[in-house]
Amino acid sequence: PREPGGEAPFGRRIDPSREPGLSPQQRQLMAQVEGAQRQRALQRRLRGRNVLLALGVGAVAFGIYGYTFYAVSQERFLDELEQEAEAARARA
Repeated sequence: PREPGGEAPFGRRIDPSREPGLSPQQRQLMAQVEGAQRQRALQRRLRGRNVLLALGVGAVAFGIYGYTFYAVSQERFLDELEQEAEAARARA
């Protein structure tokens, strides 16, 4: 059913404090529902931020892990020490 302004009654915003036919319990219920809707919207926004943060932290951790393996594989000082130890054993 449409109202004489062309708007459906469920699409119209009302101010509960100025609406004459609402009881205090109805006003309280409307305030609770609005608060719950705001909380859900905030949780959705925070969930998105948390996912981005987790991906960023994971990428940094994976990068450090990968770089550590790369750096360790490039080090040859242990090979040189083993060669010197084998040469010393051969001389002895």
